[in-house]
Amino acid sequence: MKANVRVPGLLILRFLLFLNNPVWAQTLTGYVFEKVNGQTAPLIGASVYWPPGGVGTVTDEKGYFSLAFPTDSTTNTSRIMVSYIGYQADTITLENNAPLTVYLQKAKTLNEVTVIGQTERFSALTPTHSQVITAKDLTKSACCNLAESFETNASVEVTTSDAVSGARQIQMLGLDGAYTLLTTDNIPNLRGLATPYRLNYLSGTYIEAIDIIKGMGSVINGYESISGQVNVRLKEPEKTDRLFLNLYGNSLAKFDGNLNFSTNLTKKLSTVLMFHTDHLGNRVDRNHDRFLDLPLSTQYNVFNKWKYLSGKSVVSEVGIQALQEDRLGGQVDYQKGEAQQGSQVNYGLESKTKRFQAYNKTSYTFPGKPYQSVGVIVSGTRHQFNSIYGQRQYNGKQNNLLARLLFQSVFGNTMHTYKAGLDYQLDDYQELFTQQHFNRHESVPGAFFEYVYQNNQNLTLVAGARYNYHNLYGSVFTPRLNVKYDFSPNSIFRLAAGQGFRIANPIAENSGSLVSSRAFVFSEALRPEKAWNVGGSFTQYFKLADRKGTFVTDYYYTRFQNQVVADMYTNPNAVIFSNLQGKSFSRSFQTEVQLEVAPGLDVKAAYKYFDVRTTYNHYLLNKPFNPKHRFFVNAAFATPFDKWRVDFTTQWFGLRPVPATEHAHHGMTQEVKYSERYYVLNSQVTRAFKRFEIYAGGENLLNFKQANPIIEPGNPFGSNFDASMVWGPIVGRVFYGGLRFKIE
Repeated sequence: MKANVRVPGLLILRFLLFLNNPVWAQTLTGYVFEKVNGQTAPLIGASVYWPPGGVGTVTDEKGYFSLAFPTDSTTNTSRIMVSYIGYQADTITLENNAPLTVYLQKAKTLNEVTVIGQTERFSALTPTHSQVITAKDLTKSACCNLAESFETNASVEVTTSDAVSGARQIQMLGLDGAYTLLTTDNIPNLRGLATPYRLNYLSGTYIEAIDIIKGMGSVINGYESISGQVNVRLKEPEKTDRLFLNLYGNSLAKFDGNLNFSTNLTKKLSTVLMFHTDHLGNRVDRNHDRFLDLPLSTQYNVFNKWKYLSGKSVVSEVGIQALQEDRLGGQVDYQKGEAQQGSQVNYGLESKTKRFQAYNKTSYTFPGKPYQSVGVIVSGTRHQFNSIYGQRQYNGKQNNLLARLLFQSVFGNTMHTYKAGLDYQLDDYQELFTQQHFNRHESVPGAFFEYVYQNNQNLTLVAGARYNYHNLYGSVFTPRLNVKYDFSPNSIFRLAAGQGFRIANPIAENSGSLVSSRAFVFSEALRPEKAWNVGGSFTQYFKLADRKGTFVTDYYYTRFQNQVVADMYTNPNAVIFSNLQGKSFSRSFQTEVQLEVAPGLDVKAAYKYFDVRTTYNHYLLNKPFNPKHRFFVNAAFATPFDKWRVDFTTQWFGLRPVPATEHAHHGMTQEVKYSERYYVLNSQVTRAFKRFEIYAGGENLLNFKQANPIIEPGNPFGSNFDASMVWGPIVGRVFYGGLRFKIE
């Protein structure tokens, strides 16, 4: 009998709560249509939201929407906004909560419209700490390839691995680029044996934008991310220019050519075909050490992307990339093939790379359920190279296959969404190094689940977990958590924590040391690398004298449970690879301010502090070549309509620890030398016309160069030769110019 009494009591209590807070249980429903020649048709994906820019929703395939009333008392619920691209937005005044029917009119067509606005580089919406390098940012520097796309960004560093090969790597949170997951359109790419030169394999003209995510990120993209993720968004066939041409040349006689074509074959099918080639045939030796400052190189690169949009439920995308690259470096007098003739006089580097990749992404959205979809990703890559470093041969081949099935839906309503899926990754590695084979076959099935909670006010929580079974190393469990809390629309706090797991490729990831007399010593069987990453960020959007600004600060702590340690301290004639015996960690702090100082003038400044230490032969030492202190300043000025643009970037680098290159007492070299402090200054000027623009600029304008970057260059086959002790610029000042032409 008591149970019969409780039910009416609960109903009465709920009814009283409803009377006191009626909006809690209320929703606004309706339809959004367009009128065409007197006929009406539903608008799919129209935005319906509480002004100004508050909680909102989108219409389904019938034009229907259901919008909950906000629970906070600050939002004005007497009006709603309805908008759709290509149509005039409308504001509807609500007299009651009855269902609405809204008709939008197409926007008037103008001969030419120029939109001038400021894009938020730090997203206020994503649960992860994310920064965007926009298409406009990519034109602030030469940006011939991915390596040069980060020159005006403070979060990612690009370093040179040695003084001969020209290989460059990215760094995030003070850790090498191998710990950063690199994806293209959110598909893992350019990993494994492609690591040494991977930043050269994507032309800047292929890129629409770059997302930089600090911390572990999502479990959906795999378990390999430790320091963060760099996602390169490639140009979309249906949105990009019909024709784009970019020509570039610099004072070293290096030339780049880029040509993009795109077309809509039908209303549903579009394609873009992109070509890139670069060539350096000039032997440059500015420091007169008889070694080329940059290797001679030629690359041919083509990318073709197809996209199908059914207009209702199906989206499918196919991409194909093929490239070939040849490099020749070393001493100025070295000739191609000399190392293979058996009577080598000059030290030389030769590398020939062939790469082919194809992928497909297809998704299906369930009718009437825009929140529910299923997707399939299939990607295959073949990467092959043959290379010679002096008297050492290093050849490699990697075949990769990735298949992923992803389903997303909601628990009850869109406040509780989830993504679940299965995937399978296959990697077949074949490496030949100094007549020794290093082969590995990895077969890794996996499953993942990610839950997202959004209260439509100020809290977003993303909790994910992944389980994989590695055929060589057994079970791998990867948990991750991201939390975003908005103290206000302009004050945002984020927290991230999680674990990463990866299999190291020690030769490829330390290819800079191949350009030396150092022996590669493997002291034991190497285990997988595992690390925990915990950190957070605070973002404050503000106005100063009515000018927009952003303040961001973040801190991340990475601690390795195991790491493949490349020890260059213990023995100056060897790189000793071993598993971690002791501590290894990275502490990363960054603070950045962006401000619109005056109309057309944007300035951003950043300071970074890194404390990165690893145990080498029982000594906890600073990681080599990593400065603790860095400053970054970028100023960008544009006249109205962007006719003239001037960009200026300077960076200051503090002291870097450098391993000693001679034996100390007792045959050990635990003592550490340090590099110089130095500045790097870059600038570019651009003049835009209706269909084309010309640009000219300079890199390293202060002409700072590391003195004697190669140890004993006159005796390259001796026991002390080392070209891997690089901590600063080698080439010096470089001027460049170019032309961009496009038809939209």
